[in-house]
Amino acid sequence: MVTPLGLEDIQIRDPFLLTVPEEGVHYLFGSTDADPWRPPATGFDCYRSADLRVWEGPLPAFRPPVGFWSDRNFWAPEVHRHRDRFYMFASFKADGVPRGTQVLVADRAEGPYQPWSDGPVTPSGWECLDGTLHVDDDGHPWIVYCHEWVQVVDGEVVAQRLADDLREAQGEPVVLFRASEAPWVRPVQHRQLPPGAQGYVTDGPFLHRLATGTLVMLWSSMGESGYAMGLARSEGGVLGPWEQLPDPVWARDGGHGMIARTLQGDLVITLHQPNRTPEERAVIRRLAETPDGLRLLTD
Repeated sequence: MVTPLGLEDIQIRDPFLLTVPEEGVHYLFGSTDADPWRPPATGFDCYRSADLRVWEGPLPAFRPPVGFWSDRNFWAPEVHRHRDRFYMFASFKADGVPRGTQVLVADRAEGPYQPWSDGPVTPSGWECLDGTLHVDDDGHPWIVYCHEWVQVVDGEVVAQRLADDLREAQGEPVVLFRASEAPWVRPVQHRQLPPGAQGYVTDGPFLHRLATGTLVMLWSSMGESGYAMGLARSEGGVLGPWEQLPDPVWARDGGHGMIARTLQGDLVITLHQPNRTPEERAVIRRLAETPDGLRLLTD
């Protein structure tokens, strides 16, 4: 007998919610290793629910095949439906090999997912993470990802065109903005930075088009009260220019969020809180669009 779970029972970071109307269910993906920081990594699990309250799982969405290049830091899987298949964008790392986002594929939402791209589609030699898919108004796919602050100090959010089949990147990476441009972001210190340097974190970009046509982006960093999530907006599409809203959407000890629609068509935001292992859990809150961007609703 399957034991029903609540969100409070599921340890998960970087949660991503996929709604599949024809199945009448939502799938919750995320970084699900008990210790996502140290090798060896196990893979990604997902959970299934019809009402966002009672969940079934874990279901093994991805297990690395024999010879897979990465053995650690399996992070932030996002699953996007594209041309009748399901594509997982996830971050991986190996000893001596920079972190990057690779594309996996499956015929069913729950998997099993198999490698699709030949290794990461993010630039070789760059420390990158948290790639997300964006399809522009002309139907062209892009990957938007973070160039990590541990490498560039002032973390960057970057966009790059993808091939139509999502199997490789095309063209040059374009820096959309840097973390320090947001008024709510606070610097951090880290042993990997040069002595005396302060870093600015970029995490978890996710793009959403408002009914007005404005493109908005959720992304996370460190704010006044710890891990937090802010909002940027662009009237000019994925390449911007991007304007940073002055106040975070989520200000205290939570972030790496995304936006989804429920089976009933309601807009929701999903993020993890608190930002510490093994206590992190998914939070799902209703959202409303405003002329300026997004507003959390109180249930």
